[in-house]
Amino acid sequence: MTDDASIPSEQSSETKRWHPAVRTGIYTGALLIVTMLGALVAANRMPRLESYALERNGVFYTFFVLFMLIPVFRFLNRPQAMLGASVIGWLLFVGAYDLAGFYFHSLFDVRTPFQALVEGAIVYGVFAGGSWVAGMLFHARRHPILPGRRRAGSETPHSR
Repeated sequence: MTDDASIPSEQSSETKRWHPAVRTGIYTGALLIVTMLGALVAANRMPRLESYALERNGVFYTFFVLFMLIPVFRFLNRPQAMLGASVIGWLLFVGAYDLAGFYFHSLFDVRTPFQALVEGAIVYGVFAGGSWVAGMLFHARRHPILPGRRRAGSETPHSR
């Protein structure tokens, strides 16, 4: 007879074993998908909001950008984790964007899923590259580079 109390807490929860970048990427992707679907429904299925189209779109753009920045701020000093979480979240979003195009037929008039994938990869790549370069600059400021001393070719260590 096994007792549930004897199972370590690490094994009882699958999400605790996932890398933080994977969890952040999944959550970011889910938030981006919900924001996209909310914007699509508000724009296409709620005609009373048409008179407030600028405000409606501004609100959804703001939420979308804030949710996009979650992996950037979460892993600001870890560019590899930032890029990993960002790519996971963005791939989830682009997959949902592609599926939403089947239901909202004019969705791809602005950009195709491939264009959205490339745009997101470029944006997140720039953030990760900038974080990496900034980390190197801060490291160089804290630890001055000292020239190494080399022995002259004629000098030999004394063996006496």
